[in-house]
Parts: sequence; C-alpha cells; structure tokens
Amino acid sequence: ARRCWRAVGLKARLLEARRRDFCSAQSVSYVNTDPLLVVEGRGARLIDERGRSFLDTRNNVAHVGHAHPAVAAAVAAQVSTLNTNTRYLHPTVCELARRLLDTMPAPLRDGVVFFVNSGSEANDLALRLARAANTRGASRCLVVEHAYHGHTSAVIGLSPYKFDHRSFGGRGQPEWVTKCPAPDLFRGPHRGADAGRRYAEAVAEACAAEGEGGVCAFFIESGMSVAGVLLPPAGYLASCYEAVRAAGGVCVADEVQTGLGRFGTCWWGFEQQGVVPDIVTMGKPMGNGMPLAAVVATRRVSDAFAAGPEYFNTFGGNPVCAAAGLAVLEAIERDGLRANAAATGQWLRAALQALRAEEASHGAVVGDVRGAGLFIGVEFVRERASREPAAAETSWLCSRLKDEHRILTSIDGPHDNVLVIKPPLCFSRSDAEQLVHALRSELVGMRGADLAGVTATPT
Repeated sequence: ARRCWRAVGLKARLLEARRRDFCSAQSVSYVNTDPLLVVEGRGARLIDERGRSFLDTRNNVAHVGHAHPAVAAAVAAQVSTLNTNTRYLHPTVCELARRLLDTMPAPLRDGVVFFVNSGSEANDLALRLARAANTRGASRCLVVEHAYHGHTSAVIGLSPYKFDHRSFGGRGQPEWVTKCPAPDLFRGPHRGADAGRRYAEAVAEACAAEGEGGVCAFFIESGMSVAGVLLPPAGYLASCYEAVRAAGGVCVADEVQTGLGRFGTCWWGFEQQGVVPDIVTMGKPMGNGMPLAAVVATRRVSDAFAAGPEYFNTFGGNPVCAAAGLAVLEAIERDGLRANAAATGQWLRAALQALRAEEASHGAVVGDVRGAGLFIGVEFVRERASREPAAAETSWLCSRLKDEHRILTSIDGPHDNVLVIKPPLCFSRSDAEQLVHALRSELVGMRGADLAGVTATPT
C-alpha cells in the first residue's frame, strides 16, 4: 500500500487538484515551501509518502496520539457493528456522557450533555442555550479581542479573529456583540500583578452599559490559541463572571483548545482560575480525529432550553464517535497523559525560557514564553524594548524546522509571530528536547540568513 503513495509526481498532482477543486480560502500547510503529503501517524509523529517521520508539535486533534491503538480498536469494533443516531438508546453514548460529567466540578457535574460534531457546533448551541436561559430577554454577548469560537454564521459573530478581517470592511461585528480588550500580559496595557482586575473592569463596564436590560452571555476561551496563547491572568475570570451574572448573563467556557487535560494539572482550563462556568464547550480533541464535540450545561440552563423546540443532531454522539470519545477518556487516565502534559510542559517552558536568556547570539529575540501544560506560546520579536513583531523571522523558523529538522509547528497571534505548541499529549521529554535543540540551532543560524524573500507560512 505504501508504494502507491510513492508514485512519481503524486504530491504535485494532489496539490494541483487542491488548487483546482477547492476554494483558495481552504489553505494548505507549508504551501509556500514544500507542502506535506501525510499518509500515516503514530503517537506524536506524522509520516509522509517517502516514509519520513515528522515530530508533530501542533496537532491537538490527535489528543492522545495519532492512531492510538485503543481508540482505533474501539472505532473499528463499533463501526463494524452499528452506527446510527441518538434517538435510540445505546450504552456507549450514555457511558460517555456520564464519564464526561464526572470530570466537571459541581454544579456542572449534575448538569446535562449535548453531543455535536465540532467545536463550532458546540459554541453555536451554547449561544442558543444562553439566549434561552436569559430571563430579561437580553441579546448582548461579550467577547474579547482576537477570540475565535468557530465558523458558523452565529459564532463568527462571536469571533473578532474572523469578523475583524479586512474583507468585512469594518462591518463584521454584529450589533449584539461587545468586544472587550484581550487580557494580554505581553502586549496589552495591563501587565502587572493587578492585570486580572484591570482587564476585568472592561467587562464590568460593558455589563453596566446595558443597564436594566442586562447581558446574555460572556464567551471566552480558557486559553486563546489564535490570539497567540493568551491565558487569563489571575482573578480575571472570577471578576468577569461576577459582573456578567449580576447583569443576568451566563458564562461560557470555550475549552475546544485547552480541555481534556491539556493543562496537565486539571481536566479543564477554567479550573486554573477557580471558577465554574454555566456552559462548557469542547471540540476536536474529544474524538482523537473522529467528529465528536459536546456542550455541558447546568440544569438551570438546560431546563430553560427544554421549554423550547426539540433539539436533534443526526450525527452528534453517534455510537462510533462515542466509542472514540470513551476510548480517549480512558487513554488519558490509563496512559497518564495529564501528568505527562504537566511534567513535559513544565520542562519545555523552562527550557524555552533558558533559550530566551541566550538571545544575544540570535537573529531574532524570544520575546515571551507563556502557557500551561502542553499549551505553550513562544512569541518572537526583533528587539525586546520595542517588542516589534518578528513575523518574517517566525515564518522562516517554521519552514526551517520542517525542512531541516522534520518538526512541524504552528504560527498564530494577531501579528503572526507566535509559535504555538499544542502537540498530542503523549509528547515526551525527548520530543521536547529535540524541539528546543532545533530552535536553538535555527535561531543562531538566522543571524546570517537573507529574509528578504520570506513569505508567510500557512500552518
């Protein structure tokens, strides 16, 4: 089977087919250098048609590892037996719901689960739930700058990362959405010990501006990936939640990027802040590549929603995807993946901070290292005083890591200068050492590199 992938010219023909048969809005990773034809995955590695193995530091879809044997076996067994919708009773779907609720703090533990197919669907449903639960008839939703909550029409309206795109000509933000400052400790106006409180003041002011009408919901990612790995500063969520609830709104934690143990010390990112949301959304990592996502809501919220029309999702929580989800939860526990995320992430952040201290010999400066567990951002700047984003240098690094070291990375942030590290949770200490060694080598080599012709690297 492998020989057919090695057919002469196959990759070029596939790239031509993508360009011919797909919209150009659907990007291909590394298309500015040499895109990959990936045919296999194992653990934290992806393998191309030539048999070359690439360390995957970016793919949080394969949450417990590419082609995890237990997940693959569970899917194979179920798909050969039955796959249908959730109007029928099925033990795997019910067991997955209970196991998922058991990872939540009260009162969410005693709440309900809605299974859907993607994080976008989850956030779309969360918006419907929030509107149904609002007793004041408020429609105002609060979000933060650079947020991304999905690609349906409704949640693009909750996503400044999308609605601020130049193609909207400044008219993308819906009337019912208020955008608050992102809690950015590196580039934002508040960087001290009181940053959480001061950023939360903007949310409180947005609530106050609505007067007696109140607000509907506050949506925030527990770790903002496309914003460049921004984590809420201490006390921020508690203050925001207090203001939103006082205004009659519900608090929605978007855990698509950070949930299911990625931070290591906890199951869910919001737990680091000592808060409990009213609604939690989760997505791509749940099924380890299978289309599975979910919404968990408190009883108060779900009871209000139940008073409306029936909710039905044909494929959400089907038995095959539920089998994958159950196997993922079991693998996280059995393989010790939360502990690995905590330990490996701690070592990696420390090593990247040490790399930052070596910057005098580098062509670009490691401006900031931030994150938790295996959710880490490395922001590159041209010099520290001005914090001028090193966008071209970051693209150059990303391509070099792929071409010279066979390491796959991701670029994000509003200035395209943050390497985002969010690998499968089986990513090991030796994998982390390989990444740091390669980064050090390329940062030193950057000094004499000609970056004039560097183009943005889509990842």
